[in-house]
Formats: sequence, C-alpha cells, structure tokens
Amino acid sequence: MATDPIETRARELLTKVAALRTELSRQVIGQPQLVEDLLVAMLAGGHVLLEGLPGLGKTRLVRALGRGLGLEFARIQFTPDLMPSDVTGTQVIDEAGGQRSFRFQRGPLFAGLVLADEINRASPKTQSALLEAMQEHSVTVAGTTHRLPEPFHVVATQNPIELEGTFPLPEAQLDRFLFRLDVRTPDVTAMTKILAATTGEPAAESSVQLSAAELAELQQLVRHVLCGSHLLRFVAELVLATHPDQTNADERTRRFVRYGASARAGQAIVLGAKARALLAGRPAVVQADLDACLLPALQHRVLLGFEAEAERVAVGDLLPTWANTAQRRANA
Repeated sequence: MATDPIETRARELLTKVAALRTELSRQVIGQPQLVEDLLVAMLAGGHVLLEGLPGLGKTRLVRALGRGLGLEFARIQFTPDLMPSDVTGTQVIDEAGGQRSFRFQRGPLFAGLVLADEINRASPKTQSALLEAMQEHSVTVAGTTHRLPEPFHVVATQNPIELEGTFPLPEAQLDRFLFRLDVRTPDVTAMTKILAATTGEPAAESSVQLSAAELAELQQLVRHVLCGSHLLRFVAELVLATHPDQTNADERTRRFVRYGASARAGQAIVLGAKARALLAGRPAVVQADLDACLLPALQHRVLLGFEAEAERVAVGDLLPTWANTAQRRANA
C-alpha cells in the first residue's frame, strides 16, 4: 500500500518538534507542561500570555523557543513611558542622495517571535498598538499598512502580584491571546537541578530544530486535523455555559461570573485540541485534547465578579461544572 505523502511529511516534521521539545526542556528545567502548552499554541498559530513570578525562566524559555523555531526574536520591555511608535516603528527623514524624504523605520514588532515583557506596565495607548498587530499581522503608521513577517507570534508576560504602576489589559486585548499559561514554581527536585545548571558552566545555546517555513507548514496541517461534530457541539455548549445571562445558567455561574467567554474562546479550544492531536500523531481530535485546552483558553476570557474575588473562586473552580453541563447537553 502506498504511503500518504502528507502523512510522511507530518511524521518528518513531528520528529523535529520532538527534538525542539527536548531542547526546550533542557533549557528550562521543571516546566514540561508549560513547554508542551507553548508548543501547542505555536502550532495553533496563536499568541500566548505567560503569568508568573519573576525568575522562573519565562524570558529564557521564549528566547530558546525563538532560536529553536528559526524565528527572528525581539524583546520589548514595557514601561509606562513606552510610546506606540517605540513598538511599531515610525517615519524618519531620509536625506540620502541630497534629497529629503520620509522613510519608515521598523520597530521591534517586526520579528517572528516578539516577547512583550511585563505588558501590563505600558499605558493603554501603547497596549492598543499591539491589537492590530496580533489580530491582523500588520501595523499602520501614517496611513500606510506594513505587513509583519510570517509566522508572527507574540508571547507576553505579566507579574500577578505587582499591581502598583500597572495597567490591566482590557478584555478586548486579552481575547487576542490564544492561551493564558501559568508559570509555576518548580518542585524541590527541579529546583535542585536548576541551581546546579545555572551556577556551573553556562549551558550551550539551543540550536535551530524547525525552520519558520516548516512551522508554517505544521500550522496548515493543524487545520486539516478532524474534529467530530459531537466534539464541536461540546465546545459550543461549554462556551455558552460560561454566560450568566443564559436562561439555564447554573447558580454558581450567575453568582460569580460577570461576563462569559466569546466565540474566540471556542476557536482557541478547538485549534489547541487539533494541535495536540497532531503532536500525538493522531488524525482526529479526542475528548482529552479538548479537556487539556479548556483552562488555558478560558481563564483569561471569563470575567469574574467581586464576589468570586472575595471568596477566592477562580475560573478553574467553575470549569468542572461547565464541562459536565456541556457534556450532558451535547449528548442530549
């Protein structure tokens, strides 16, 4: 029986992804789930918001990811005085040839992988400069639209405990991130390995495992992974279950949730599940793929109320109820 050329090519690319996963795990110790979720987001073609305390290796991980994917890497340190033109670029006067003319000077946003460090420290005006870039993969300066390189990904970080001098991201911008991932403190075994690795001889930098063109090829393959109608119905029911204004919303959702998730949350769940299925070498999504993507896709899109904050109720606490409700309705 002849081998499907698409299947053969997929296996070749997944071998390179496996090598990239190993390399990232070597660079950032004790964060296997974070590495996996970040790879899923890249294959799904999305942007990622990393939330965690300083010193947990977020910058190191994203830099290593950029090198491993063969993408041009740029880091933008967001501060309150950062202007939109500092991010997107600006018009400058060019006096070449004895004549003056305006020339567009590209900003750091023109890279394949952009690390927006401490994004919530920038003013809303500067934060909004990222909106068009993240959604349209282009920026408009002085009435002219400039395309960003492809593939284009933004990985933003924010510190969850320092609130002084910060500007919380608006819901419209949060919705542009495919996943929000929590960077957790490693356990004692991983911490011991980190201390040994970072206080001895410097580790060799990661090498290119996958080219930008191959990443784009994988992102196209993700779109061809199958997802059954019953699984799509489950995701649709789950997204609707997060809305407190639904007539059949449960009591805890009405009590703790101000606004439910958008349709973009459902797209993030399905695309993430397709990427997970592809990484596992499967041609179709299974329920476990969807389940693994629920919290990363929903925790920054469901807006909780003051009562939830007072009782320390998080999106993850409500998720089992929504999943059970969605499963029951999808099977009805």
